[in-house]
Amino acid sequence: MPASIQVILTKDVDNLGRAGEVVTVRPGYGRNMLFPRGLALAATRGNIAEVEHRKRVIARERAKVEEEHKKMAIHLATVSVAVARKAGEGGRIFGSVTSKDISEALGAQNIAIDRKLVHLPEPLREVGDHEVPIRFSRDITVDLKVKVVGI
Repeated sequence: MPASIQVILTKDVDNLGRAGEVVTVRPGYGRNMLFPRGLALAATRGNIAEVEHRKRVIARERAKVEEEHKKMAIHLATVSVAVARKAGEGGRIFGSVTSKDISEALGAQNIAIDRKLVHLPEPLREVGDHEVPIRFSRDITVDLKVKVVGI
C-alpha cells in the first residue's frame, strides 16, 4: 500500500487546496472522503490533461467576460440616470432609491445591469446628485452618476 497518492481536486477543500490543484494525500483519505464526495479525481495522465484543458477554456471565458465588463464600465462612465421620487421639505424623499431602482433606470436606457452589481451601502434618501459604484469585479469598478429628483 503506498504511503500517499496524488489526486486532482474538483472543488476547493479547506486545509488541502483549491479546485484544479494536484495534491498528495493518504490513500484512505482519498478513497473514503474525497472520491465518494466528488471532491477529487485520481491524478492520471488523462484526468490531468482534461483539467488543464478545462482551466484553459475557463480562462478564455473569463477573459471575454472581463473585456465585456471593461467596455461596459467605459460606457457607464459617460452615462447618468435620474430617478424621480416624491419628496418632502428639506430634500428628504418618501421611501428610498435602491439598487433595484437604479438597475431599472439603466434598463430604461437599454443598459442591462444586474442589480447585484450596484453597490449601495444604504439606500439613497435625499434629493440631489449621487455617485454610486458599479462593481463588475474586484478590478473593474465605475462610479455611476445618479440624480434623485423630487416631485
